[in-house]
Amino acid sequence: MTEDDVNTPDDQTAGAGGELREHEVRTALLDLLAEVGTVTATEAASRLGYSSGLCSFHLRQLARHGYIEEAPHEGGRARPWRLRTPAADGPMAEERFGDLARGLEDESWQQWLTQRDEAPLEWRHDEAFSAVAYLTPEEMSRVANVIRRALAPYQDREQRPLARPDGARPVALITRLFPLLPHTADGADQDL
Repeated sequence: MTEDDVNTPDDQTAGAGGELREHEVRTALLDLLAEVGTVTATEAASRLGYSSGLCSFHLRQLARHGYIEEAPHEGGRARPWRLRTPAADGPMAEERFGDLARGLEDESWQQWLTQRDEAPLEWRHDEAFSAVAYLTPEEMSRVANVIRRALAPYQDREQRPLARPDGARPVALITRLFPLLPHTADGADQDL
């Protein structure tokens, strides 16, 4: 990372259509926010090994493009940031956030595959699986709700580190329920 990266004019920072271009520091910041919930520029710098000024710059860029937002805090100079909740911004923001989340999930999975041999022995396995089930839309929603309820007892651990048992680590929990679309010979849409 160079000073030029920090001082790049805004029109060069964004990609086509005003979207934020992928960047190593921004990706690391988004991964960190997904892991810990909220973070200040100083905390991010300490954890990621970048300067606090560089982290602050990229956190503001992420906020300007709608990926993160300032988290509620008690005042003072520290500005904690968190991933933005897309529901209040409508379907387009939800879709953009979903695309970002899936990209981070895929990147995290690839990182796991390349680095799992470096993990402590007891962490060198994963519980990845997939299945195809024939469901109605209502059944698909019920399956998703069952999964959410199964994870509920563990959700407070993200914001309450003291609630984490010894040896607990962040684990990616990714569930994607979607209908499989039929393949068409001519590319035309068909009913499910």
